[in-house]
Amino acid sequence: MSTKPRPTLVALIVSAITLSACVPVSPWQRGILAKPSMATAPTPMQDTLSEHTHSSREAESASSSASGGGCGCY
Repeated sequence: MSTKPRPTLVALIVSAITLSACVPVSPWQRGILAKPSMATAPTPMQDTLSEHTHSSREAESASSSASGGGCGCY
């Protein structure tokens, strides 16, 4: 006996999970959600600078395409 899940049952479960995450946001809650501390990267410029410094000093190509020699050069 095979216990293979049916595609319709899987689709129903996935859609139920997906739709349960959608809730209306009240106007007074939008102010809280718009704060910089709620952002994925609250300081994107500082994160970019730190990543550049790290990749230059480590002499590796971490997530950028440039590789450094440890001296900060490309």
